[in-house]
Amino acid sequence: MPPAILEDLRTSLGLPFVLNDEGRAIVSPQTTEQVALVTRYANDRKLNLEIRGAGTQSTWGNPVHTHLILDTTSLTGVQSHSWQDLTATVSAGTPWSTMQQALAQHHQQVALDPLWPTRATVGGIIATNDSGALRLKYGSLRDLIIGMTIVLADGTIAKSGGKVVKNVAGYDLHKLMTGAFGTLGIIADVTFRLHPLPSYTLALTITAPTAENLGKLLLSILNSQLSTQSLQLRATRETFALDIQLATLPEALTLQSATLEALAKQSGLTAPWQPAPDTIFATRQHLLDQPGGAVFKATMLPSAIAQASAEIVNSGGSAVTQATGIMFARFNNPSQTPSPALTALVKAAGNGSITVLRQPSHTPASILAQTIKSKFDPHHILNPGHFPGGL
Repeated sequence: MPPAILEDLRTSLGLPFVLNDEGRAIVSPQTTEQVALVTRYANDRKLNLEIRGAGTQSTWGNPVHTHLILDTTSLTGVQSHSWQDLTATVSAGTPWSTMQQALAQHHQQVALDPLWPTRATVGGIIATNDSGALRLKYGSLRDLIIGMTIVLADGTIAKSGGKVVKNVAGYDLHKLMTGAFGTLGIIADVTFRLHPLPSYTLALTITAPTAENLGKLLLSILNSQLSTQSLQLRATRETFALDIQLATLPEALTLQSATLEALAKQSGLTAPWQPAPDTIFATRQHLLDQPGGAVFKATMLPSAIAQASAEIVNSGGSAVTQATGIMFARFNNPSQTPSPALTALVKAAGNGSITVLRQPSHTPASILAQTIKSKFDPHHILNPGHFPGGL
């Protein structure tokens, strides 16, 4: 860090900081007002500011190189839990599992299953718009957020939404912040819509040598009256597998298991359903935990999942795809990308989208994205270049 900036930090910021091994200053504010102080300081001096939580998804998007890092992990705790209203307000630096444990005391949850829940922070999960197989039943992350406190680039503290579901009004600024990778503002706290924890669940898996019949079964399940909580298709060179989790009363689970067997036979599958651990729905995390390789996120119609999975395997990759059409695909040999592996992904996604999670993207940002960024962060100090497209 240049000596002049370091001296100014010591004399003008008013908050303690430490230097990391790279010589970058890390500030860990404990309140929203302190976050605003740091942001205002950086904006006034046109200093680029990296927003960082636990760093679990720091490799998503482009790397950020700044002199100053704002660490949100000291913004912790469940501020309020209105269990009667099924809402809770949580500080952004709270680990996801810590929040869920507190809510579980009243048998409630934020119905989302993100990656690395024991380490990832609430704010980081929202900034990257992560979600898992529970999205099938409960909707996306944007559907679960009813309010948010945000610190804008100039240090202004803004509030969006509310703390009670029926009273939410105004512009949904929190939806814009979801998935913005910290480039439009800093999330200080979030108010979630809660759901009861299911009392009884059953996870089952069926395998097949090809994806075609599993794709038929997946669509049959989506069109059935089964109490499906999670549903995903896994694809590797060794096998294809369809995982389902049911959530209902014990007596209904027996009946629904029989229904699953019938649907499998109608789809041309002879292998029986096998019990599976609930952790099977964290399999996509394995794609990202492995070192090296290239990882992509793609969206598609549920009807395209089987063919897309086959295309990925034929191109030397592996994939985990939620029944909502969100695929995580991994290619162990980056030299094969963007061709033919990326070509296979483009074909699979059709009219959907593709996001590069582990390989730098050279796609320029859209004019709309550039305009929004300039409105919220005129000096481009917040996580500069981190968002795909270089924003």
